[in-house]
Amino acid sequence: MNDKVKKLAELKAIRAELKRAGKKVVFTNGCFDIIHVGHVRLLREAKKQGDVLVVAINSDSSVRALKGQERPYVPQDERAEVMASIESVDYVIIFNELDPLRVITELKPDVLVKGGDWTVATIVGRDAVERAGGKVISLPFVDGLSTTTIIQRIIKSSSTAK
Repeated sequence: MNDKVKKLAELKAIRAELKRAGKKVVFTNGCFDIIHVGHVRLLREAKKQGDVLVVAINSDSSVRALKGQERPYVPQDERAEVMASIESVDYVIIFNELDPLRVITELKPDVLVKGGDWTVATIVGRDAVERAGGKVISLPFVDGLSTTTIIQRIIKSSSTAK
């Protein structure tokens, strides 16, 4: 696995070092089952909000609980490796819970970013980040750029090809 993929204890130590160095840590999260241009744009814009971008990805079991038994299509270690290979991403963590609240609460990022399908009021971890003096941002959503849309196109094209 890529050396950007870390456990929570490792990331907490890195976070403490970054804080001492005056670096701004940005955090985002998601399933990232099939990485597409919408994800890449989100990550690039998130990185612009600070110095270091941490991406938390749902474990296979939490993706199944959220998206259904057929998901994820790509196993967590492979999703983490692909995510770590993206230029704007500095660190990746895999979490088992349904949401990243525990990771956010423990890391206390300076900026919490989600895509525009989330309003600031509904972003998990908002309270913890704002209490620690950080900010929460919902970036604009681009219609048609979603994993679900891609999956629906694949299913449609495979059913018409029969």
